[in-house]
Amino acid sequence: MSVAIHDLVAEAQRRAAYKLATYYPETGPYRRALYPKHLQFFEAGAVHRERCFMAANRIGKTGAGAYEVALHATGAYDQYAPWWTGRRFPHPVTTWAAGDTSKTVRDIVQAALLGSVEDVQRRLFTGMLPHHLVAHVSMKQGTNDAVETIWVKHVSGALSPIYLKSYDQRREAFQGTAIHVIWLDEESPEDIYTECLLRTAETSDFAGGIILLTFTPLMGVTPLVQTFLPKSAA
Repeated sequence: MSVAIHDLVAEAQRRAAYKLATYYPETGPYRRALYPKHLQFFEAGAVHRERCFMAANRIGKTGAGAYEVALHATGAYDQYAPWWTGRRFPHPVTTWAAGDTSKTVRDIVQAALLGSVEDVQRRLFTGMLPHHLVAHVSMKQGTNDAVETIWVKHVSGALSPIYLKSYDQRREAFQGTAIHVIWLDEESPEDIYTECLLRTAETSDFAGGIILLTFTPLMGVTPLVQTFLPKSAA
């Protein structure tokens, strides 16, 4: 085998090991049949603008959010998840991914999408976004090693930006234009959630976006939590 072919095979094997390619497979110890709640959450996106994955810690909520964000940003549904029955965007998307503080966004949301701080420093990108599809990252001022924007290569040839935000930036940071995908990892303040609803609203030139919430209700039965509880449990 020539060096060139060997390198191509090695690259193909490396790409096949990306998280996006290994989550929710058809068979094996991590086959998607073992994750019915995750699949229900994804499928609900086909008909629901707002979705909440509210559950205990350590059951894969953040991973599920990062997985869906990666699919929408790349548009590679057929390549990585041909079984996907949730919302599909036929074009590049603009995404907000947010959490409590700049530090927790760096350590949790950024890590889920790109990998550890050390990997980001080395531009290795071992998170849910396939390395070869991360076109560029811009860093945030004020928090060491925190990413502000991720530019992702979409199957169309264009780019899908993912903007990382935090609730401590306050409501004003969530104002702006229409957004296709908003992922809130941890429960947000009510005023920020209201802004996110406005950003994903359907308009005359925009079919409307989606909001994903992934969190454990550590603050109890708040008004936002009640929104997603069955009426008999609220």
